[in-house]
Amino acid sequence: MLVLHETHRLVGTHEDDVEAAFRDRWLPELAATDDARLLWFLRRAFGTGRGYEAVTLTAVRDGAAYERLARRVQDGDLRSWTADLDRVRHEVSGKLLLPVTWSPLRDLDLDAVPVDGREHPLTLYMEDSAWPHEGKLDEYLDAACTHYAPSLEEDPARSLLEMRAVFQAALGAPRRREVILWQRVTHPERLPRLLTTELPAEVKAPGTWMHDGLAFRDDWESRLLRTASWSPLD
Repeated sequence: MLVLHETHRLVGTHEDDVEAAFRDRWLPELAATDDARLLWFLRRAFGTGRGYEAVTLTAVRDGAAYERLARRVQDGDLRSWTADLDRVRHEVSGKLLLPVTWSPLRDLDLDAVPVDGREHPLTLYMEDSAWPHEGKLDEYLDAACTHYAPSLEEDPARSLLEMRAVFQAALGAPRRREVILWQRVTHPERLPRLLTTELPAEVKAPGTWMHDGLAFRDDWESRLLRTASWSPLD
């Protein structure tokens, strides 16, 4: 499975039009074949970065399916949809991702992904993008698997995050050493403390991920993204 990750910078007066375009056209058009499924449609939470951004994650079954989808967009039945969408967004940047071997999402059944636009409560995600040091990609992934991910599961009742997927940039991506930790915020009421206070010393002490992860990367970025109520996966 491949995952097409796209960040859309929207025309502010048309953000609802972009969402409608994905809900009313992209979602059902993908459902017409077995090649791909929209997984998430999310908006950047206001006050956490650049305004009027949306993020979409589309799962594609394999390389052949990706080519068929790309040709539908380039010169097929989705060409006009893409042209209409481009009129209500300033730009879009995309990258192909692969789930790592231990990603919870690795064995996703595309046929089981909802395609009917059913609604659910809004969900908040924290997307951590990390760029490991040169030559440290494998060590970073090993440490994230054996150190960071288990730390989220030690006490689910207290943990802020739940790991939903881990992605690695596919061949040909702009930044080859990119890793994305895709995490659901399970206790959003705890976010204010994270944003308004400094991390306690014990959270950054040797043996913690905040400390030990620096051996493999010190370049990373977090984004807070909120699902649409109809996003196929919550």
